[in-house]
Amino acid sequence: MLLQLATASFVNELIESNLSDRIQQHVREWGVVVADTRETESSGIIFGTCDNKPVVLKVIKRPGDEWYSGEILKAFDGNGLARVHRQAPGAVLMERLTPGNSLVEIVIKGGDEEATDILADVIQQMSARASSTDPLDLPTDCPTVHDWARGFERYLSAGDNQIPIDLVAAGQRVYLGLCASQRRPILLHGDLQHSNALFDSNRGWLAIDPKGVVGEIEYEIGAVLRNPFEQPELFLSRSTIERRLAQFSSKLNLDFERALGWAFAQAVLSAIWGIEDGFVVDVTSPSLRLANVIRPMLTATEPRLLD
Repeated sequence: MLLQLATASFVNELIESNLSDRIQQHVREWGVVVADTRETESSGIIFGTCDNKPVVLKVIKRPGDEWYSGEILKAFDGNGLARVHRQAPGAVLMERLTPGNSLVEIVIKGGDEEATDILADVIQQMSARASSTDPLDLPTDCPTVHDWARGFERYLSAGDNQIPIDLVAAGQRVYLGLCASQRRPILLHGDLQHSNALFDSNRGWLAIDPKGVVGEIEYEIGAVLRNPFEQPELFLSRSTIERRLAQFSSKLNLDFERALGWAFAQAVLSAIWGIEDGFVVDVTSPSLRLANVIRPMLTATEPRLLD
């Protein structure tokens, strides 16, 4: 155990040292005048200016979901997302959104219906751009929703018992069934939810921090339905789920049942990813609770998805 702790500490020191070197490199190469810095669990954030314009430099600590976020932002070309000025694997220089308040604040103040409409508008802008993008122009190594399905198999092979196996199996069946019957897959944000939508006084509401995944538009709704995490009792309400989906279906011409199925399967997959990231998951997990709320709704509307 002591050896494991020492090894983990050494690896973390290497990551921190490497992060500092990479930040300095990009600051120098991209001509960023640094005003402030911040560090999160996954990245270093630098606020400053470049060519007298307010910018944010984000440097990712290690390869993962956000490693190519700069390429994803570039592909959307500012349609529904922050504009990117420069990008490289593991780093992106983008416009700074000010004042930068998130949709979480609106939901907490009781404006969930308004927030849902805003997210629908953002998705509409992104999908219009993505639908006109040649598949050959997709970012390097951009995964598909089917690629992400491997999480189910990894969990089932690991012998872990934090998530009921019948729930994992049901999630996998629904997910793979939806993968096989997709219509018009396009480039999606992949993690669009309330904390990833910020307000800019010049450009309005925009998304940040895309993971990037190719799938049908109904997939994009899954992250919304399990957020904001600050108010689980809101998104765990069946009436909230139905009302949000009705709003999205109306504004974006979505298939209500397919969006509901994706939300169920993604809730299970989200819990699996949480375990893979080192978190403890049990029956109180909001993602698992959401899956258990949606499961009987699927039985009533689309029982074939659970067969």
